[in-house]
Amino acid sequence: MRIGIIQQCVSSDVEANKRMLASDVECLAKQGAEIVVLQELHNTRYFCQTEDVKNFDLAEPIPGPSTDFFGDVARRNAIVLVTSLFERRAPGLYHNTAVVFEKDGSIVGKYRKMHIPDDPAYYEKFYFTPGDLGFHPIKTSVGVLGVMVCWDQWYPEAARLMALEGAEILIYPTAIGFESSDASDEQMRQRDAWQTVQRGHAVANGIPVVAVNRVGYEPDPSGQTNGISFWGSSFVAGSQGEILWQGSVESVEQAVVDVDLHHAEVVRRWWPFLRDRRIDEYSDLLKRFGK
Repeated sequence: MRIGIIQQCVSSDVEANKRMLASDVECLAKQGAEIVVLQELHNTRYFCQTEDVKNFDLAEPIPGPSTDFFGDVARRNAIVLVTSLFERRAPGLYHNTAVVFEKDGSIVGKYRKMHIPDDPAYYEKFYFTPGDLGFHPIKTSVGVLGVMVCWDQWYPEAARLMALEGAEILIYPTAIGFESSDASDEQMRQRDAWQTVQRGHAVANGIPVVAVNRVGYEPDPSGQTNGISFWGSSFVAGSQGEILWQGSVESVEQAVVDVDLHHAEVVRRWWPFLRDRRIDEYSDLLKRFGK
């Protein structure tokens, strides 16, 4: 699988962001990308830094204007495209939703973000209803994609369920960065932990992982914080957790990365974690905490 990565710096101009993405997708397709992955909520700046009801105006129905736009991008470039949109499901009901397009521009599947954070500068529970579509991979012409979104990437249960459903690769559109009040060593620990836990998903499930993050500074419109410096560092890891490609911390980047899906079969023969799972002893996972 040839995977195109777009690590984007986002402006306040939604239409300009979409045009830039369309141009980048075209460039990656010309380089041989079969699938292109975009970052979380790529149409807009990360509006969840504040709780403002006006931001609900950014949401769109699915299908809707953005799915029409990106479906046409996928069709014109004959690629599978993974997008991340603010979904207006009904008045007062909104989701953070990944939409996957086939090479003909049709919507082949979608995933609604399941784990919703509520941390300083990441007030997503104000905007997003937790997903209700489950952890089900999306079958495409290039492979079976276990698509999840950002905060989902910290949960081994989510990655495992996708793998058990037949995902051949885990894909995480992402928006995560540094809060300015954190010391520099703490910032580095957070970034390293973010990559390490996802590489662990690759190892534990014997399948590659793709994480595509945004980059650049975005101010807090409320002025309550000093904004977020998104740490980029988008990466692709192989089925043993090995880094196949990694983006920079500060720069806009595009890349095409070759991933060998067939190697996962070899790895799972060496390390048969799925065979040795004690499914008869895991019922306590359904509890919030132990005794």
